[in-house]
Amino acid sequence: MTLDPQARLELEAAAYRRLVEHLRKRTDVQNIDLMNLAGFCRNCLSKWMKEESDNKSLGLSLDETREAVYGMPYDVWKQLYQREAAPDQQKQFAAVMADPTKHG
Repeated sequence: MTLDPQARLELEAAAYRRLVEHLRKRTDVQNIDLMNLAGFCRNCLSKWMKEESDNKSLGLSLDETREAVYGMPYDVWKQLYQREAAPDQQKQFAAVMADPTKHG
């Protein structure tokens, strides 16, 4: 890919915004499903944003970055959309988390 750095930054930012918007619309997709299939979830995106904020001394809190990803306070999202994980989902999640090469 031969893009100037600013064009690349803008494309990456636009793709990220589309991903976040897609995840906001797909409230039927649970974080544990994302983790089990892809090794990352909405919480990972929030934590990555928090880490980058810290690296740049921007001072965002985890609650603020979660709200940026979820589109609402995290506790509200959990209350509205999060379901109890099934035992097989929990088992698969434990396996994913035990292998650092499989999660963000």
